[in-house]
Amino acid sequence: MSSPTQSKRPPKPKPTNPIETAIKSWFNTLPSSLLESIEPSLEVLLKTSPKRWVVYQPMVLLPSGSFEAHEWDKVISHSDISTHRDQLWKCILDGIGRKEGKGLLTHLAVNSGIPLHKDSDAGEDESGENILRTPSGLVMLHGDFGPALSPDEKPSDEDFEKAFWVSTKQNGITQAWAPRYTMFSRGNVKEKARLLDFHSSTSLKLRRMGKSDVVKSTAIDLYAGIGYFVFCYVKMGMARVIGWELNPWSVEGLRRGAISNGWSIKVLNAGENLEIGSEKIIIVLEDNREAMRRLGRIASEELGIVRHVNCGLLPTSEMSWEMALGLLSGVGWLHLHENVGVQEIPARRIAIEEQFWGWLDKLGDSRYLTVEHVELVKTFAPGVWHCVFDVYVDGNNSTT
Repeated sequence: MSSPTQSKRPPKPKPTNPIETAIKSWFNTLPSSLLESIEPSLEVLLKTSPKRWVVYQPMVLLPSGSFEAHEWDKVISHSDISTHRDQLWKCILDGIGRKEGKGLLTHLAVNSGIPLHKDSDAGEDESGENILRTPSGLVMLHGDFGPALSPDEKPSDEDFEKAFWVSTKQNGITQAWAPRYTMFSRGNVKEKARLLDFHSSTSLKLRRMGKSDVVKSTAIDLYAGIGYFVFCYVKMGMARVIGWELNPWSVEGLRRGAISNGWSIKVLNAGENLEIGSEKIIIVLEDNREAMRRLGRIASEELGIVRHVNCGLLPTSEMSWEMALGLLSGVGWLHLHENVGVQEIPARRIAIEEQFWGWLDKLGDSRYLTVEHVELVKTFAPGVWHCVFDVYVDGNNSTT
């Protein structure tokens, strides 16, 4: 026990922010004549600078709105600072690289929300929906992010090779994507972990499934993206996962991610025959409206028991729900993603259940179903949650 006369240990100094350190260092290298013409002080610039970042090797992604404050705009857009601007970005990358200890960081960008509509500046219809979820608002500050192609332009193998690719690991699974053409949602990590644990002994009683049954099962992802949930089903131990995706950049990212994880994959284009082979993952690059017709041509013994159908499109995936119900072999789960106001979630749960019962009645289908669980994944906007409605479907008309 320390003596009362002993002095208290001084508090640990607050860790320095590498972005602030980089800005200070860069600011002090600017010529005095230039500093005199810049109105904002270093103190003001530091106050309005970003404080957070995410590393997706070898890229640093800054929060939306970074360096967009009026004070920063006056500095960055100054006619005499263009030769010094790139040095600022390099200082930030070097500082974050040293702090993170993740090796050389070469690219810097500012995040941006995924627009609901296409970019009219690219000569596209402003009212057209951004179906491919292209991150057209990404602000690329430093580094070569690859060729500037229109989202509607079909990329070639050469385009894929020239593009800039990044990767990250969540729940032990590697994912890859080209940030200029596809997005990555960190917030989905919670839902990924939930799926990985879906059939464990700690899950709800109805969900418990031994490995011997899991390995005979098939999962279908109607909005595969870069493999957010496709990879979860594979790691879960399922025989195979079959997915649909419209964005060729997402499919290429999924392909690269699968290879990085050591999983076999086959990619099919529209019109190519869908045949079940030894691959763990089959991805079809076409509209998922073809899924029912495609899968209907495959013998049940080849397809396996379809236990999971994932509908992961936001703000709603409702347009695929009736088809998803028809894709389940018998006992299984539908995972329906939708943005819902927090006050509306209970009513939406009831409405979804009634909607599915209506479809069963229309088909004369005797199966039983219930919205077993509603998972609140992350906030999408103030008062709005990204929800996943788990619809449990049983082959018998009872819960027992």
